Amino acid sequence: MIYRPGRIFLSVPQMGGHEKNYVQKAIEDNWVSTFGPNLPGFEHDICQHTNARHAVALSSGTAAIHLALRVLGVGPGDEVLCSTFTFVATANPILYLGATPVFIESEADTWNMCPDTLQETIEERLKLGKRPAAILLVHLYGMPAKLKKIMAIANEYNIPVVEDAAEALGSRYSGHQVGTFGRIGVFSFNGNKIVTTSGGGAVITEDAALAEQARFFSNLAKEPAPYYQHSQMGYNYRLSNISAGIGRGQIEVLETRVKQRREVFNYYTNHLGHIEGLEFLTEPAKCFSNRWLTTILLPEGHTPESVRVALEEENIETRPLWKPMHLQPLFAGSLYYGDGLSERLFNRGLCLPSSSSLSEEDQEKVVKQLKSLLEEV
Repeated sequence: MIYRPGRIFLSVPQMGGHEKNYVQKAIEDNWVSTFGPNLPGFEHDICQHTNARHAVALSSGTAAIHLALRVLGVGPGDEVLCSTFTFVATANPILYLGATPVFIESEADTWNMCPDTLQETIEERLKLGKRPAAILLVHLYGMPAKLKKIMAIANEYNIPVVEDAAEALGSRYSGHQVGTFGRIGVFSFNGNKIVTTSGGGAVITEDAALAEQARFFSNLAKEPAPYYQHSQMGYNYRLSNISAGIGRGQIEVLETRVKQRREVFNYYTNHLGHIEGLEFLTEPAKCFSNRWLTTILLPEGHTPESVRVALEEENIETRPLWKPMHLQPLFAGSLYYGDGLSERLFNRGLCLPSSSSLSEEDQEKVVKQLKSLLEEV
């Protein structure tokens, strides 16, 4: 992230006002630790806002995915069916566990995992004697995946689903928060997310045993004893009480932040939607997106890099769409099922400044610059 005066950033935190109260109370009471009252309080708040039964606050969304897969029993030699169109933090935990990612292509309506390709992949892997250990799907840029179809397929083959909703807190499918459809849901509270703890994450689940296992492994698998007893490998994935206090203040204004992000999206579509060849990702039936980031597909003759560089010269930060995992050097040689849609999206797509605090003046500047670059003269 480049800091320059007057810069328009892609996505920045916005404080709601009560964060400092929770943090100050923690400091006054000397709960400057990975224990303290803000932690169960934040977990309760997450459950209240998602209608999940259990939540475990963690140090990052990546840690949350790692623990989600671990408690579902994923291990060395297993295959995990994973969305290819995502950030590397989705797929890395598969490698942490010694498992193998099998990347699944997107569909055009939501840019998320394609149910048809998912089913074809499962059938082929089963014919080869490879039973997938889990499905790891992503709700990209806050847009819900086609959960009805995906969950029906997962249930048919009895494969557990982990929902990477790192970008999708506040997004809903058929009126229900995404992350609550699979066995485990995952959120991120990184500094660029719609709700932040500066850095953090969480798992949510209806299964008390899975939640307890996640909590156990997040605390270095420390067993109940008067001394430090460890029979299994754990991880130091605990969130701090200070960070949890920030999260408590943030989640109080979640619905306001969703409204603000959606208003930013609407501003862009209202002022740029007339440009020939420019495309926005619309909401399919049953989907309600938090519009964490507004994304566009550029008209023919324009590349994401040329537009990004031109906007950078105007002190406007943008970002290409995620480079698909099956094209990353890290995953060279990994199995991939699909028709190349995510690569085509990557070659056309750009993320626009989408902060909930983005001023109308800054939105006008972004629109003006994009019009000058994209409109026919």
